[in-house]
Amino acid sequence: MIPLEDTAPRRNRPLITVGLIFVNGMIFLYELLLPRSLKEEFFYLLGIVPARFAYPEWAAWVGFPVGDYWPFITHQFLHSGWIHFLGNMWTLWIFGDNVEDRMGSIRFLLFYLLSGLLAGIVHLVSNPASGLPAVGASGAIAGVMGAYLFLFPNARVRVFFPLFLLPLFFEVHTVTFFGTWFLMQILGGVLADASQAGGVAWWGHLGGFAAGVLFYRFFLKPIQDEGGSRIKFGIERLPL
Repeated sequence: MIPLEDTAPRRNRPLITVGLIFVNGMIFLYELLLPRSLKEEFFYLLGIVPARFAYPEWAAWVGFPVGDYWPFITHQFLHSGWIHFLGNMWTLWIFGDNVEDRMGSIRFLLFYLLSGLLAGIVHLVSNPASGLPAVGASGAIAGVMGAYLFLFPNARVRVFFPLFLLPLFFEVHTVTFFGTWFLMQILGGVLADASQAGGVAWWGHLGGFAAGVLFYRFFLKPIQDEGGSRIKFGIERLPL
């Protein structure tokens, strides 16, 4: 299912969401200008290569910078191709504006980077021997999705589903959409482990989503009463 739009309203301009899309876009255009050999080196240096951190002696031997942990941040701004880039930025646009609305710009940026950081750590732990660079904003965006699920549990998502040559457009409940996405990540991770094939950081996506679910409440703007005093954090609970 490809999300097209959601029904949750927002009150403020999503400055950080737009800014993240812009920065990712500029970096992606820069990637397109790089020769193939330099682009590969770019990904290896700024993406997460799990074996680089799991086996530091090997990493030093092959020439990776020692003690450099910036890839856990920089990998979030790299993309391997047009589909990867457009899919991530479109998803960020649909769900990021609402989450930013509830957190505020600075809190949202910190939450986004933290989700991507923890997604990268989960990818490292789940694939320590991998020598392939993991790049993309998917882990950070998965954290945004996890926050959205709990902040807007009653929203609906309009989706596009390509059924052979018949395109289907319909609305699904937020829980249905994210539940389907969650199961797809688990299935992809299990199948990838069984075949020992890389390419998608399935467990990293789940790590980012879990980070969003666990930590979103610490980044919410406090709600103020009419007198201006802070009374509580705005958290909508899932119906039990």
